[in-house]
Amino acid sequence: MVFTFLCRKIGGMYGVFAYEHVQYREGKLMKRFTIFVAIAAGALSLAAVSLADPGDHGKQKQGHAKFTFSMTTTDNGCNGNPWATDTETRTYSVKDNGDGTFRVRRSEKGTFTTLAAQSPGDCGTGKHGTAVVAGIQGKFQGYLVGTVTATSFNPNATCAAGADCSSRAGFIATYFAAGATYSCDQNSTDCKFNFNYTAKAKGDAQKKLLYRHWQDKGKGAGTLLKETFHGDIATS
Repeated sequence: MVFTFLCRKIGGMYGVFAYEHVQYREGKLMKRFTIFVAIAAGALSLAAVSLADPGDHGKQKQGHAKFTFSMTTTDNGCNGNPWATDTETRTYSVKDNGDGTFRVRRSEKGTFTTLAAQSPGDCGTGKHGTAVVAGIQGKFQGYLVGTVTATSFNPNATCAAGADCSSRAGFIATYFAAGATYSCDQNSTDCKFNFNYTAKAKGDAQKKLLYRHWQDKGKGAGTLLKETFHGDIATS
């Protein structure tokens, strides 16, 4: 998951939250999110998003609200390349700061199955591989947290037909007033993310692994982004 302006899975979190799963990906905020933003804004962040759950509004209390979505997405590595299919649960937690700003945390947890592709960490620092075979399975989890500035927040809003409210852009457009801004989509130090992937230790396909843990983490967004990649999920 990389973000381009803002960038898992998150999404290597890229355009301004270019690819959501991190695909944040202009400044390549989160490379894995970058691709997602481009897709979400153009059409997770992740390439193909399939919602199994339109959102759970059941957990709310004064000043706080949570929304949960279930989906299948395409994850991207540090170069923005598709490398795995994720099945995940994504939860947004919103806290009203009482001053026109809202702390928004997006947590993700699920499983992944690799594609035959360039390995996700093939551009990070330290030791890493270059490729991964299809069929490697594992688990991942992570979060993206930043601040939304808006005139209002409506936890009871309804996701429009055809809209992807699980995406960063879709979620903010649906539940916050028009004109809302998100710190992870700007040149800001107020953004933080950390995603970790770990492949299973056992299994025929897993025996080929040279690296079985990959991390994509960082602080800031846009020109102030500081992102690091550690390890890899690689068979060569």
